[in-house]
Amino acid sequence: MFVTETNPIRRLTIPTIRWSLKKLAQRGKISANVYPHRFRRTYACQLLDNGAPLEFIQGMLGHEKASTTQIYAQLRGERRRELYR
Repeated sequence: MFVTETNPIRRLTIPTIRWSLKKLAQRGKISANVYPHRFRRTYACQLLDNGAPLEFIQGMLGHEKASTTQIYAQLRGERRRELYR
């Protein structure tokens, strides 16, 4: 979108983002339930799975407390088993 005096930048609202994701998922014939928080959680898990420190992930997600980040950035199946071995 171009910014002009008659067309100021408008901030996207969460409902607008949610609606846009649903439409994109429908167009792409994605059957999974798609919503903004899923992308946030996936991002955190991908960072953790690839070795990013928890403090870095906390900063990227904008969390004040590390305990909040730990909720989102949990190790997933295969990576968890690999670390356990």
